[in-house]
Amino acid sequence: MPINVPDQLPAIEILEKENIFIMNESRAAHQDIRPLKIIIVNLMPIKITTEADLIRLLSNTPLQVEIEFLKMKGHASKHTPEAHMKAFYKTFDQLKGKNYDGIIFTGAPVETLPFEEVTYWKELTEIFDWAQKHVTASLYICWAAQAGLYHHFGIPKYPLDEKMFGVFSHTTNHDKLPIFRGFDDEFFIPHSRHTEVRQTDIDLVPELQTIASSPKSGPGIIMARNGRQFFLTGHSEYSRFTLDTEYKRDVKKGLPIHIPENYYPDNNPEKEPVMRWKSHANLLFSNWLNYYVYQETPYNLDDISNRDELLFHI
Repeated sequence: MPINVPDQLPAIEILEKENIFIMNESRAAHQDIRPLKIIIVNLMPIKITTEADLIRLLSNTPLQVEIEFLKMKGHASKHTPEAHMKAFYKTFDQLKGKNYDGIIFTGAPVETLPFEEVTYWKELTEIFDWAQKHVTASLYICWAAQAGLYHHFGIPKYPLDEKMFGVFSHTTNHDKLPIFRGFDDEFFIPHSRHTEVRQTDIDLVPELQTIASSPKSGPGIIMARNGRQFFLTGHSEYSRFTLDTEYKRDVKKGLPIHIPENYYPDNNPEKEPVMRWKSHANLLFSNWLNYYVYQETPYNLDDISNRDELLFHI
């Protein structure tokens, strides 16, 4: 079943060229199906790229998914046309009166700032708190994962001596969890960040459990509330050339950057990157949608506030 997205969204043309089935609002209105309602809180600067990355993964499921995009009211995007923002994005004030099946918070290029100095921090934490009562399941990515862990559980972030940059092998000790159904023993996740959370801090919070980790990049997936919250410290949603674009951008600017690890054949940036994470990224998002959103969300969204924890336990 396809993704239901707003008519004329640029991601439609991008994904249709990849043979991904996208359904616009006009066609979806003629289907008598209760779609899953998902909010994407897009904090990334180049929003159209992030829209395509996430829709690509959310489309790989038999479920019909209806997407709404949320922007920070007090923050103007510098890298996305204002016309695009007005056409496809809503503010929290426009959405907070409703309930949703799922919500995804993306990364943001503000990781070197203290959380409280981020201009939209107050608004974002209000959305974090709202989601606990009005959304069945939440997914936090990269900086949003650090922000969510800090806000909800007091987990600090730490600056790294050099950027965690590349594609790193991860394993899990909890392969019976539905989120990992179909996973291999070893799977890869791209990382691109200047800060980290540490396992020693996570271990001090009984409500948190690291369910996937890497010897090099550290905690990879942290779960809370028996699956109502997942915190992903990397970027499984990245497309093949995202790290390549970031690397060549920083080289051109003269910034200190090393070649992304486990990415280019022979570590040669002139060669096409090897995509090692595509299948597991698709599994991760489809398992999340199926087992933690669809299987757990009430048919009547007004009943979400009466739910506490999900049924799945380790």
